Amino acid sequence: MDNQFFVDSQRLSEKALEKKHRLETDPSFRTDHMKYMDGMEIIKSDVCKNVMTQMNSYDYSKYTAADVRAALEHDSCSVEDLKALLSPAAEPFLEQMAERARLETSKHFGNTVYIFTPLYIANYCENYCVYCGFNCYNDIRRMKLSTEQIEHEMKVIAESGMEEILILTGESRGQSNVEYIGEACKTARKYFRMVGLEIYPVNTDEYRYLHECGADYVTVFQETYDTDKYETLHLAGHKRIWPYRFDAQERALMAGMRGVAFSALLGLSDFRKDALATALHAYYLQRKYPFAEISLSCPRLRPIINNDKINPLDVHEKQLCQIICAYRIFLPFAGITVSSRESAEFRNGIVKIAATKVSAGVSTGVGDHEEKYEGKENGGEQGDEQFEIADGRTLGKMYRDISDEGLQPVLNDYLYV
Repeated sequence: MDNQFFVDSQRLSEKALEKKHRLETDPSFRTDHMKYMDGMEIIKSDVCKNVMTQMNSYDYSKYTAADVRAALEHDSCSVEDLKALLSPAAEPFLEQMAERARLETSKHFGNTVYIFTPLYIANYCENYCVYCGFNCYNDIRRMKLSTEQIEHEMKVIAESGMEEILILTGESRGQSNVEYIGEACKTARKYFRMVGLEIYPVNTDEYRYLHECGADYVTVFQETYDTDKYETLHLAGHKRIWPYRFDAQERALMAGMRGVAFSALLGLSDFRKDALATALHAYYLQRKYPFAEISLSCPRLRPIINNDKINPLDVHEKQLCQIICAYRIFLPFAGITVSSRESAEFRNGIVKIAATKVSAGVSTGVGDHEEKYEGKENGGEQGDEQFEIADGRTLGKMYRDISDEGLQPVLNDYLYV
């Protein structure tokens, strides 16, 4: 079947609607989500097997309060300790977990909090992911920034004082090919000290090219590590191929990227198992590539355009705090990012405990930074947002709020020699 699903018009054709319906109702119409497509690089790695063995055997109901107490008393946190800390038995120990996490954060990061901003340069997508606002069948305004528009957006952001940028696209090779992203990296290097990428997974040689263009690190959301659930959520497109996505961070490290970030989208499946798999994915890769800078993101589902049924109802703030504290205790050296999906109140609290990085001046749409930062209209040439944010603070406001909490906001701590 054809795996390219462009929706360039504002309305789906009758043929597209028929294909969408078949994808939703007829599993036999979908490609095998565990079988690589042509052109996808296959690497030999034991990381996936190690992660999935641990996740599939994880029975969090068996852990007791005694297991949690023992985990908190240990000087270092084992995989078994992590499992206990992520279990329901740990929920009454949230205060103790937070104190242990705070001590570990202080030991490895001092009182610093890093600030960055994302820049979406295109929102075209070839995937049908039922929970995502960019999915190819969603009726939204599509936009791809030109080279000149990318530079303009970056200049506006840089003038705010920001020194780290995360470049994002929808997952469309057809509209946002590797060369296009590479040019965006080259432009970003003119304005920013740190350049990250959150794009569709690519092969090792392509990651190497993007690194040569100026990219420092790569973030990939596995979304869910539950392969059966993944199949029902990703109905078409290259993103449907679960193992190719899983190995993306390793290919990036093989290509010379300095750092990689990991995440599950909490709420798509069993969040405790997804949290365990995310932490172990980072853990096993760190052991295999000890030079790598490892970080974790902790997003929950957010509402999206034309889908009012998507809400993070099953992962509440206390549970999110438990996950973040468990991450910090298990991986004390790892960066932890909490994005603008969460409220200002939650982010103000969690940076005092375990999070080390937050976004500011955020837009998940395309081409609207001049309006957001300077209050100038740009004639309506904008692409719709991927999801709704909860914390819209500017860089200046975020900087002041972090300082008021007695912490040190950091825009960059990396020097090129």
